[in-house]
Amino acid sequence: MISLIIGITVIYIFLIGSFILGFDRIQLFELTFLKPKTRFSIIIPFRNEAKNLPLLLKSISRLKYPKDYFEIIFVDDDSDDDSVDVLNAILTETGITPTDIKVIKNVNSSNSPKKDAISLAILRAKYDWVVTTDADCTLPIYWLNSFDECIQKQNPDLIAAPVTYHHTKGFLQNFQLLEVLSLQGATIGAFGIKNPFLCNGANLAYKKLLFKMVNGFQGNSEIASGDDVFLLEKATEQKLAKVHYLKCKQTIVTSTALNSTPNLIAQRVRWAAKSSASKSIFGKLTSLVILAQNALIICGLIFTACGILTPTALLFIFMVKLSIDFTLIYKTANFFDQKNHLKHYLLSALYYPFFSVCVVFIAIFKGYKWKGRRYRQ
Repeated sequence: MISLIIGITVIYIFLIGSFILGFDRIQLFELTFLKPKTRFSIIIPFRNEAKNLPLLLKSISRLKYPKDYFEIIFVDDDSDDDSVDVLNAILTETGITPTDIKVIKNVNSSNSPKKDAISLAILRAKYDWVVTTDADCTLPIYWLNSFDECIQKQNPDLIAAPVTYHHTKGFLQNFQLLEVLSLQGATIGAFGIKNPFLCNGANLAYKKLLFKMVNGFQGNSEIASGDDVFLLEKATEQKLAKVHYLKCKQTIVTSTALNSTPNLIAQRVRWAAKSSASKSIFGKLTSLVILAQNALIICGLIFTACGILTPTALLFIFMVKLSIDFTLIYKTANFFDQKNHLKHYLLSALYYPFFSVCVVFIAIFKGYKWKGRRYRQ
């Protein structure tokens, strides 16, 4: 038993340690404000986002990219609130004028409405580069400039970019922020060691030609989530050298953390549910090792109560995990200029093992409900 505990902990240290090394290998991308050359089709699926669309549209109106160099395709995924009316009213009032703004209705043909929405929008897209984001996001002013310079300088086929939460208040929202920072750290670190397995569709750009070459979401359209990571997997299989992470502060997209624990669990279950369909061996091993280490902390409490493990040994295991996790999260928080939120780290680290194991259990056995729709594995 002790050998198993030591083995899991050692593997976990090496895994997180590799992400820490990989994080530093991805160089910070500095904007030099080249003359824009790339034209983009921005795709934004939405469902019941009336309260979030005004902030998104405000950030779009502030983009410092030539208005005739991008179009926006909003895809209404069967909203039953007044999202479409709010969207149209704001567009009329503010006079946001890129070359083209479309609001189209989604056509559901699979178990993944979001993948259907993106696929439909790509069919309507005019330009060679697609950029996706979410309706609950806020975009930085040099968002498209950053993608354009990356394309001009590095000639990629797919670009993953940073996402975080902003305006977090209280423990629950700061817990989410620290969890997202850990995910972003793992994402950047995995790119740095040439084993990318995570990205975020709230800030993702790729060639329309790549999407067609890999047959879009074919093969995983029955998995409700994963429009981002499944496409990343296909792009990596196509040509790893053409898949890049844009570690640029001017590209950071922000979103708002959730306000309730049930909604948080539903969201994280949705994220976890796609892992079983992943073809990335490294991604699956990473998930397994992280799950095993978190489960070990919980089991360690039971083993200690039963006298199998000493309190000192359990404390040592927890402190090792605490320290190496903090190193990665600190680096990520420093990049995002969010180090002030690290004061919530200790309490979050105590809570996370129970939360993560619960999420995996629900993902496997119960399915989830998201925006009024019920999904199962």
